[in-house]
Amino acid sequence: MKFGPVSPREAQGATAVHTIRQGALVLKKGTLIGPAEVAALEAAGISQIVVARLEPGDVSEDQAAAEIAKAVAGEGVRVDRAFTGRCNLFADDAGLLIVDKDAIDELNRIDEAITFATLQAFKPVVVGEMIATVKIIPFAVAETARQAALAMATKPFVRVTPYKIKKIGVVSTLLPGLASKVVEKTLRVLQDRLTPAGASIVAERRVPHEQGALAKAIDEVLNDGAELVIVFGASAIADRRDVIPAAVEAVGGRIEHFGMPVDPGNLMLIGTARGQPVLGAPGCARSPKENGFDWVLMRLLAGLPVSRADVTGMGVGGLLMEIVTRPQPRTEPPKQDGRRVAAVILAAGRSTRMGGPNKLLAEIGGRPLVRIAAEEALASRARPVIVVSGHQRELVEAALKGLKVEIVHNPDFAAGLSTSLKTGLAAVPAGIDGAIVLLGDMPQVRSALIDQLVAAFDPERGALVVVPTIDGKRGNPVVWSRRFFPELAALEGDVGARHMIGRYPEAVAEVPLTDQAVLIDVDTPEALIAVRDEIERG
Repeated sequence: MKFGPVSPREAQGATAVHTIRQGALVLKKGTLIGPAEVAALEAAGISQIVVARLEPGDVSEDQAAAEIAKAVAGEGVRVDRAFTGRCNLFADDAGLLIVDKDAIDELNRIDEAITFATLQAFKPVVVGEMIATVKIIPFAVAETARQAALAMATKPFVRVTPYKIKKIGVVSTLLPGLASKVVEKTLRVLQDRLTPAGASIVAERRVPHEQGALAKAIDEVLNDGAELVIVFGASAIADRRDVIPAAVEAVGGRIEHFGMPVDPGNLMLIGTARGQPVLGAPGCARSPKENGFDWVLMRLLAGLPVSRADVTGMGVGGLLMEIVTRPQPRTEPPKQDGRRVAAVILAAGRSTRMGGPNKLLAEIGGRPLVRIAAEEALASRARPVIVVSGHQRELVEAALKGLKVEIVHNPDFAAGLSTSLKTGLAAVPAGIDGAIVLLGDMPQVRSALIDQLVAAFDPERGALVVVPTIDGKRGNPVVWSRRFFPELAALEGDVGARHMIGRYPEAVAEVPLTDQAVLIDVDTPEALIAVRDEIERG
């Protein structure tokens, strides 16, 4: 492939390597240069352009990417159309992603021009989820490299194995002190895990925590048609001779493995009875947070055996810390659109830059700033609307009289913004998925803008933080997923959460806007005059 600068006329038939912007001309990277592009470049006064031109023995990036992607895709995988040297692969079935790591590593070593990336092995995927991508780095690849890649693909490198087990039997053992509501919550959490796989609980028993009663219950749920039995013990399994493994053996079953190098999830028991898998769940399986139980459960639901070697190989990466961007099952069923967002209005500050007056009580059009913020939030889809008061609490709360907002007081407001954020988030009800954090001194943030940001909040697709931008500059308000609440609550001092947006770039969805309102807050008397004039002019 020829690569380098040439005149516009010499560039005809080649591909632009860089985006060119000059005056009214916008020529994007990857554009094939034709007569019209040559004329536009010359009219714009461009004397040289860096291009790439294929030579004999080269294969274009799109062709190579498409052919390699098609060759490595297995069952349950759909290959998309290649563009800009990239060909994406998507799940055509809901199931577990199976990858051939050794083959993929070998493919990536053929030539630096050819790359293949996938999601992690054994990840549960849904229909339409992107699972892998072939990317050709330059604009073309040597025919020899392409042939080497295709020659390797004698079997699929990625496939999606659909879920096979649909009928689940559950046995819960009971001891004095174990509340019935704990068992009920456990069943709800388990069903949330099963639903994406199309599985459901078809048989359920609750028995004393003793071998005989448990063995009888396991036998009963198997008779009821359970294809997988899960036992939630009132007491954790401590040994292979404990109640749960003894009960499995009492019905003619056997224990495949006890314990696993995944934390949380260490006290996992894997066995079989009457040809069906049996799991002795660790205590952490009662929680919706990801743990070792998920790793084993999803494989079994996909009909994959889980051997002792499989379990002992889970240690690397098995320390599961609280990672907010990891998808988590919900403890309560979501609303129709899955986006329940509260509004948290920070209105506790001392207005130190105003030189004395509380800016939140300053009026525009006869309404205090804090009331404007609250009324716009109430006009949006965000619910509930929570206002954090602090400085001059009585006056701020009086300015909100008659509005259906929840007011929470921050007695530590003098310690900085972080304390108000913590107070507001603590007041968000448990069933809410996230919160849009609004500043009480931004009166130009309207309900329509709030709704636009809330609409972009989509945890299921990884949009856990939603930020408005103007020409690439980030503003306020910001929508935060509940998964970030613990980390937000740990902030200290007079700081916001701006640095956290940079820490989790994969979780951030930016909403480009033209409305400068997201950048304008009222911090000074001059800013108040300017904003008042702009609003009152209409």
